Amino acid sequence: MSLYGTPDRKSAKGCFSYLALHGLLLVVAAVPVSAATFKAGAAQVDITPPPGLAMYGYFDRIKNHQLASGTLYPLYARVLVMETGDKRVALVTLDLGRTFREAWLERLRSAVQKNTRIDYLIVSASHTHSGPNIVDENPDKQTAEWQNVAFDKILRAIQQATRRLVPAHIGVGYGPGYGQTYIGYNRRQLRSDGSVSMLWSNPAQIPTEPVDPVITVVRIDGASGEPLAILVNYACHPVVLGADNLQYSADYVGVTLKTIAGVFGDKPICFFLQGADGDINPYYAATPITQDAAQKLDWTGRKLGMEAVRVAQNIRTSGSAVPSLDFADDSITFPSRWDPQKFHDDLIRVNGPAVFQDHADLLAATPVPSTLTLRLTILLINKQIAFVGMPGEPFVEFQIDLRDRCPVHHCLLLGYTNGYFDYFPTILASSQGGYGAGDSNTYVAVGAGERMLDQALIRVHEMLGELRQVPDFAH
Repeated sequence: MSLYGTPDRKSAKGCFSYLALHGLLLVVAAVPVSAATFKAGAAQVDITPPPGLAMYGYFDRIKNHQLASGTLYPLYARVLVMETGDKRVALVTLDLGRTFREAWLERLRSAVQKNTRIDYLIVSASHTHSGPNIVDENPDKQTAEWQNVAFDKILRAIQQATRRLVPAHIGVGYGPGYGQTYIGYNRRQLRSDGSVSMLWSNPAQIPTEPVDPVITVVRIDGASGEPLAILVNYACHPVVLGADNLQYSADYVGVTLKTIAGVFGDKPICFFLQGADGDINPYYAATPITQDAAQKLDWTGRKLGMEAVRVAQNIRTSGSAVPSLDFADDSITFPSRWDPQKFHDDLIRVNGPAVFQDHADLLAATPVPSTLTLRLTILLINKQIAFVGMPGEPFVEFQIDLRDRCPVHHCLLLGYTNGYFDYFPTILASSQGGYGAGDSNTYVAVGAGERMLDQALIRVHEMLGELRQVPDFAH
């Protein structure tokens, strides 16, 4: 059944109520695309680096000089290229903690425009805390060798996906109960006195809020109906494995995609699009290896993966008479939230110089920047499916708010996209404080998330032709 015409169609709460009232088990929305002019191609490549590198995400590993000892699950880059008429866009997802630094991304943009006639590039990371560390500034100003190797592999994968372009159809599904799937919780707990405490793990699965349980699946088929790509959008930190894990892994994301591939086979490339997970942890976050972390990892990934399978199997893809790809890549400048030099000095005083091997390393520059330029990425497919990419870790309320306010039926928020600037808390969360809202892990001005969300909505309205480019003088 299509979401079109249902009451409160963009409100998750409204959809849940409507489905419960009518006893519906599946919501599937077919999104039309012309098989004659809409094309898609996909590819993937193993980008696992060699052992011996610093790992991402847990500062204790950096301070204790603990390096990667091997690989638990390979890390992949997955590529989806889409084409309508003379426009091409490439979506690259990475099993990494964050995207590469801006100079690396700019080099890739230049290479794909030259070699594959790709107009637009979206690079997004899953945010696994079991990947190699990535920093904005290396001490020697050189790009790490493994990143150069990954660059060549990803460029070849983009070229391969481009060669595989074929006429395609597309559809979107949300599944049983509007895709409600709970694998995690909100780790920020507001006390009665207004302060915030952090709930770092929740194995008892105590209900918390806000949480967005909606799983969104985009399926792209070839003209004959065989799936070419399955994209899963969900918001939850990939941190089932904790700081004691020294092996590379995509965390639960790898299990999720492996679960989908186990049903659909190896032909469709399965993608994970991390959502607004800034304050969302999996129930079994940072499970010690000695406490059956492998089983907890499998439970988390399989639960999400099987729900994605159920949704994907029921999506009906179709074509449209007027397919289109609209894209915006906006650069927005924000002031630093804190006094830049004091922020820099206090980080070193509290944590030592090694802090810049873990986070906020862009502020290690001299002179310390007082403003930061962030890229906001918007892709609109067929005037009906919107992808909004933010360069960091937005809190989950932005994802819920975007879906409620977006003028198209299907709107997906992607974190860790085309850059990385740590956390984007809401204004309210910033006033409450706590990890990711009032500490050194957030250094972009308060209100940055709200401003990016509003700009994305403006862009989508413009792409739909709903905002005038010149004033109306008729009245």
